Amino acid sequence: MQSPEKHHVDTPSGRIAYTETGAGPVALFVHGVLLNGHLWRHQLAQLSDIRRCIAVDLLAHGDTEIAPGRDVSVTANAAMLGEVLDALGIEQADLVGNDSGGGIAQIFAANNPERVRSLTLTDCDAHDNWPPEAFKPFLAMAAAGGLRGALDAMLADKSVYRSPGALGPAYEHPERVTDEDIETYLRPLVRSEARTDDFRRFLAAFDARHTLAVEDRLRRLTAPTLIVWGTDDVYFDVTWSHWLAETIPGTRRRVELKGARLFLPEERAVEFNQELRAHWGLRR
Repeated sequence: MQSPEKHHVDTPSGRIAYTETGAGPVALFVHGVLLNGHLWRHQLAQLSDIRRCIAVDLLAHGDTEIAPGRDVSVTANAAMLGEVLDALGIEQADLVGNDSGGGIAQIFAANNPERVRSLTLTDCDAHDNWPPEAFKPFLAMAAAGGLRGALDAMLADKSVYRSPGALGPAYEHPERVTDEDIETYLRPLVRSEARTDDFRRFLAAFDARHTLAVEDRLRRLTAPTLIVWGTDDVYFDVTWSHWLAETIPGTRRRVELKGARLFLPEERAVEFNQELRAHWGLRR
């Protein structure tokens, strides 16, 4: 099986990094805050037999490079997805989002329904739950000037990342997150002061107005939609999966993974990938 390869593509938003593997219809994976395309490594490894899998690094994340002062809001990130598809000559994609990436996927799908072959949303921001209450202390810390110190602390002692006061609550089993995974996620955010400031601006732009602005279009979205939710997510309660299912008329299936938390694409990859295969079988 083909191994995932890292690439870059030039777009109006910047030089966007992405990992790609497989062949066939395109599946586009969108990660959330603090992470990058590495989140989707199990999907790329296990689904490349039926899809050309592409996992982007968002603006202000991973290996993506942007011009100074570039808009890095979630709406800007949604526009970037369209630019990547354009640059790669892709008309349609099966869109998959997690966390803030799920909110970005909603914005893209609402604004570009003709480009979405299908939509899959896992635990993510929706409606007026952006940012979620449990993430507000992190945002307040960043706004107060503590972001670089917090990132440095998590990199210097990986147990800090896994702790209840940091990213621990996002995982069912934070003790299983490897030091290498943490390095892959966080190291790009501290490569330079400019990079850290871009990430700070990404956090500062968190606002429910971005999802509320497209809600009327989301309510008309007929793309076949799958919703997969962890029942133990402290950031995005399972009630939001019901809200999304009731709001998006294209919803075909809503699944609860008992005990799963925010980063279920990593921790529950086998179950999640089975759901993706079944979902994509609806539309070839």
